[in-house]
Amino acid sequence: MEATTPAQPILTVTVNPALDISTTTGVVTSGHKLRCGPSRLDPGGGGVNVARVVQRLGGRPLAIYTAGGPTGEAYRRRIEAERLPTLVVPIQGSTRQDFTVDETSTGKQFRFVLQGPELSEPEWRLCLALVADSIQPGGYVVASGSLPPGVPDNFYAEVARLAREQNARCVVDASGPALAAALSEGVFLVKPSRRELGLHFGTTLETEQSELDAAMALVADGSAEHVALTLGGQGAVLASQGGTLRLAVPPVRVQSTVGAGDSFLAAFVLRLAQGRTLADAFRSAVAAGSATVTTRATELCHRADVERLEAELAEQAARA
Repeated sequence: MEATTPAQPILTVTVNPALDISTTTGVVTSGHKLRCGPSRLDPGGGGVNVARVVQRLGGRPLAIYTAGGPTGEAYRRRIEAERLPTLVVPIQGSTRQDFTVDETSTGKQFRFVLQGPELSEPEWRLCLALVADSIQPGGYVVASGSLPPGVPDNFYAEVARLAREQNARCVVDASGPALAAALSEGVFLVKPSRRELGLHFGTTLETEQSELDAAMALVADGSAEHVALTLGGQGAVLASQGGTLRLAVPPVRVQSTVGAGDSFLAAFVLRLAQGRTLADAFRSAVAAGSATVTTRATELCHRADVERLEAELAEQAARA
């Protein structure tokens, strides 16, 4: 797909971004200093990661995010280095950090997700005001990531309402009360994990049929037009009014799962924005998520890898 392919606009919203720190150590154990290898810093957080991958794949998104304190300044410098179009909401608190450690002796990955700074009501209301001013009719609004203290559970529901009022499509990747509120408002696309969807219905999804039933239930009651249920190494399920699709992940060497879900969502939305079919966009999403797990630590997917895996999945579909 060429970078010049016309696409509908994509706006992302991240109210709890994180400066991702990643490193390695031989063994993670208590009571001792853990000598680590070289560290890496990346600007993370759901919506920002989505925007970064959209840009890597040839799109031109606009990312709204909050930033404050010394960590926020370091975060902004890394975003600016990527020349990602952004609108920044300054906050009094300091942008959080996340910490990932790869244990080299076992291949295990340990992820520490810190709580974000508390946002005041004027700060989160400014986020909503920027969203309202930045939505373009016919475009996509991606609201993704956790909500920090101080932000009401219905924040993403408000984003969905703003999108609907301006004839845009709202895409949500959240969990818990924030997810429930957004679904009550109704969204175009939601991307829960198996665990998140199970928690929403107060159950565990232990069979393929239960996964399909839960995803279709959200479509049937009008909570979402489309449900992209991600299943880690077992692939993904797409539920829509037209039925369901299930895709296995291509065989790749997994190095880190950080950012895989964000990459999945980015490719899905971008391909839809470029006029591709749901089935094509779904394959692209699986390709992008799979490409990301082949990268180390908090790195995201690369365009060449995504397009190669897209082609492989398309060939498999043609042979089926």
